Amino acid sequence: MWLLLMTSVMSAFGGAHGLFGKLGPVNPEANMNVSQMITYWGYPCEEYEVVTEDGYILGVYRIPHGKNNSENIDAGYDVWLGNSRGNTWSRKNIYYSPDSVEFWAFSFDEMAKYDLPATIDFIVQKTGQEKIHYVGHSQGTTIGFIAFSTNPALAKKIKTFYALAPVATVKYTESPFAKISLIPKFLFKIIFGNKMFMPHNYFDQFLGTEVCSRKLLDRLCSNTLFVFCGFDKKNLNVSRFDVYLGHNPAGTSTQDLLHWAQLVRSGKLQAFDWGSPFQNMLHYNQKTPPDYDVSAMTVPIAVWNGGNDILADPQDVAMLLHKLPNLQYHKEILSYNHLDFIWAMDAPQEVYNEMVSMMAED
Repeated sequence: MWLLLMTSVMSAFGGAHGLFGKLGPVNPEANMNVSQMITYWGYPCEEYEVVTEDGYILGVYRIPHGKNNSENIDAGYDVWLGNSRGNTWSRKNIYYSPDSVEFWAFSFDEMAKYDLPATIDFIVQKTGQEKIHYVGHSQGTTIGFIAFSTNPALAKKIKTFYALAPVATVKYTESPFAKISLIPKFLFKIIFGNKMFMPHNYFDQFLGTEVCSRKLLDRLCSNTLFVFCGFDKKNLNVSRFDVYLGHNPAGTSTQDLLHWAQLVRSGKLQAFDWGSPFQNMLHYNQKTPPDYDVSAMTVPIAVWNGGNDILADPQDVAMLLHKLPNLQYHKEILSYNHLDFIWAMDAPQEVYNEMVSMMAED
């Protein structure tokens, strides 16, 4: 929706340089890859490729320690940045080409079943640590809930699960993404295809550097972004729009979006419905997709959610909290939307410092 809106804006005014004011400063990270961004800020970086059991090759990045001579700044943790299949940094498979339909036949089911275990096992083996801390945001929490409740051996490798804007059910979501649930599956595939959904490309980078960095368009760009996740304009550093749009959206499969649409309709956290009792029997040995039982997850968990989050609605979060048997901490930040947990200017004070303190106590 917002891409179509911005296309209209550029069609009408794109040729008029200066019409919307001078370009804001362009941040060099807008055109960098992950390793370049990490080293740009003075941190060491290591790159790895993790191969899943079903053949997907995931890009994984490691920041092994803090900046040199920065004892008063960094907590000194060994930080690993994982990726899920199909996004910009994990678009390879040893069997299938990303141009094939077979490559994109996945949703967050497979991310929880294959991607997260492969990544965590790799980290544990590489570092020699028996347990690690897991920090997830949005769908990163969803795959954590599924993986740690269905894979006890994996759950034993997690010290604490830090969940930001957690998403289990989306029964009460008011995000426009919920409208997808009203589109019949056959029509959805006609509109969006059956491969990649919302890939990142140079068009997004152009929006960030040439359109949203113009002073009078800051408000338009921020409003279209917030349509999906809730509004907290005062807490967003608009001078960083070129960086945000330089790397987002990172892409996923059409099947992943269909899975979310299914959850909106059902109001449950359940496996992907393959479309017929016969197909479901082949995948699950039952005619309907099984539900995931979050209450089976005994990993210690700390939760932060936003009161203004229209994607991870507070009502859905409240339902989730009652099901968590080992909830250690919960904080609702009333002004926060879905993206504030990663972009808000006061996120260190509201979230990150607390998280690091909890890790230090463990």
